[in-house]
Amino acid sequence: MFEIIRRLKNELSKVVVGQDEMVDALLVGILSKGHVLLEGVPGIAKTTTVNTLSYALGLNFKRIQFTPDLLPSDVIGAEIYDPKTNEFKIKHGPIFTNLLLADEINRAPAKVQSALLEVMQEKQVTIGENSFKIDTPFFVLATQNPIEQEGVYSLPEAQLDRFMLKVNVDYGTKEEELEIARRVANSSFETVESVVSKEEIFSLQEEVSKIHIDPELEEYIVDLIYKTREENPYLKYGASPRATIDLLKASKAYAFLAEKDFVAPSDIAKACKSVLRHRLVLSYEAQAEEIQPDDIIKDIIANVPVP
Repeated sequence: MFEIIRRLKNELSKVVVGQDEMVDALLVGILSKGHVLLEGVPGIAKTTTVNTLSYALGLNFKRIQFTPDLLPSDVIGAEIYDPKTNEFKIKHGPIFTNLLLADEINRAPAKVQSALLEVMQEKQVTIGENSFKIDTPFFVLATQNPIEQEGVYSLPEAQLDRFMLKVNVDYGTKEEELEIARRVANSSFETVESVVSKEEIFSLQEEVSKIHIDPELEEYIVDLIYKTREENPYLKYGASPRATIDLLKASKAYAFLAEKDFVAPSDIAKACKSVLRHRLVLSYEAQAEEIQPDDIIKDIIANVPVP
């Protein structure tokens, strides 16, 4: 099973230079049946990485460019009246796919975000009076730009909670940027091939779910989540029970990526920031003092004893 992950990473490296944290997070999402939110400035390969991943996985792939005038029906589909038959027909939207890229997701208002809530949690879509199951596997991989101020909307907390991980994508090293420039200038990117089947994805997910984790570490995960709910001058609200579930699942997936069959405290620590940073609602004091969610998470990890 580990060989499949190596093949997949090799295909991604044909196009994506560096960005190991982002690549690992996307693979964790795939292995854990979770959705991933990528946040970073333009031009650092967020969309390119998701596109490349879709080719390597060989899954049905759709991309939605989120804009302020986007409607829920543009995402999930709608009932269309057919004058020939005098009946309404269902037209499926781009949400009916295996891997959905929600590009610049924070450019669409709350009514569009609400169209994603049901499908991200229940894996089904309701159009009119009809509900339709989405084919599995199904993943939403979203990107957002943190520096835009006009024409963008803060994602509702209910929407953010549906994302298993939020990854802050930063610039690569000088060496990586030079390699990217050379590849683009010389058109030397290799062709990405499909190296994983749907059946193998399901098998990988099954293997990850079987990764062993000690009961003491399970309690440690719950302790970390409960720590976010304790009285804290920098927090208005802590993480939800979904965070507990996602931290457990993500820890197993990170252990699998490290080619282990058990979860270590280091795997939990590696997953913790990505699982929690978008679920913490900061207080006015934190914003005034420019305290970031990662600072609070780091402090929580330092103050909860490791078993």
